[in-house]
Amino acid sequence: MTHGSDMEIDGDGWTEDVLGAGFEARTLRLPGGAEATLVRYLPEEGPGVGRAPVLYVHGFTDYFFQRHVAEAVAGRGYPFYAIDLRGHGRSIDTWTASGHDANLVNSLRLYEQDLDAAADAIAADGHTGLVLLGHSTGGLITSMYAHSHPGRVTALVLNSPWFDLRGSWSDRTLVTQAVYVLGWIAPRTVVATLGGDYGRALHQTTGGEWDYDLAWKPTPGFPVRAGWLAAIRRGHRRIGRGLAVQCPVLVCTSDRTGPDGGEAAVMLSTDAILDVAHMHARAPKLGKTVTISIIEGGAHDLALSPKPAREKYLTTVLDWLDAAT
Repeated sequence: MTHGSDMEIDGDGWTEDVLGAGFEARTLRLPGGAEATLVRYLPEEGPGVGRAPVLYVHGFTDYFFQRHVAEAVAGRGYPFYAIDLRGHGRSIDTWTASGHDANLVNSLRLYEQDLDAAADAIAADGHTGLVLLGHSTGGLITSMYAHSHPGRVTALVLNSPWFDLRGSWSDRTLVTQAVYVLGWIAPRTVVATLGGDYGRALHQTTGGEWDYDLAWKPTPGFPVRAGWLAAIRRGHRRIGRGLAVQCPVLVCTSDRTGPDGGEAAVMLSTDAILDVAHMHARAPKLGKTVTISIIEGGAHDLALSPKPAREKYLTTVLDWLDAAT
């Protein structure tokens, strides 16, 4: 099956995924030799029938490993898929072997190819409709995709979407001006690194609740380079001008912005990565039908919050989907 002139999807490419029983993966071959990886969850009782499939899209320094999200979504009857975008997780080796930096592109428009290929593969599985579930940077990417593909997206769910930089207006303005220049003349220049406290709070080896591959989601994060951050800031600017997403949108956030470092209990009960005020300010700019839900005590990745916040988040999302679709 092809999408456009360059998209290629292997006909029988599903193999057992690294998550083990119940999960399968396939490679999505993209223009220019890039690859993304699509994961699907096949519960023992069989996939849901008749409901729109859910496609999970991760954030920066991230990939899909949240099997409990797949189980919860499928438990409500929604077929569940997730994508590791080019340069991330299951797709990282091909990307870096061709000379690219892990997790980084110089234009967010490239991810339209990844999502187009995923949508084609999901449709080839016999499903109709598409719910996008985007976390953090994935929330920015899916918002822009839903805007530019109005007939393809049934509903849009955002988990702590990245709509602006943290910091004061003057700091954000200065950073943006600098990365636009550097992104043009020296796109691989490292302009920032992420703190490690949030990652340490999450991972089992440092006292957290979650087990994931630290090569694919390293605790200190991948370096932030100028070309990539310039692309992100162009996306932020587009959100700020307003989109015209036609499908219903749910934006979920923590109730508080936390410090960007500190004790695990603080990292996991606030948004220690982004400013929730920016999400609340820009969510209404996405489209005409936007619902904002605040999850008390939620972490940046609301699905990785301690109980009961993560249960509240998942219930909120699924109840909303039941009503919206």
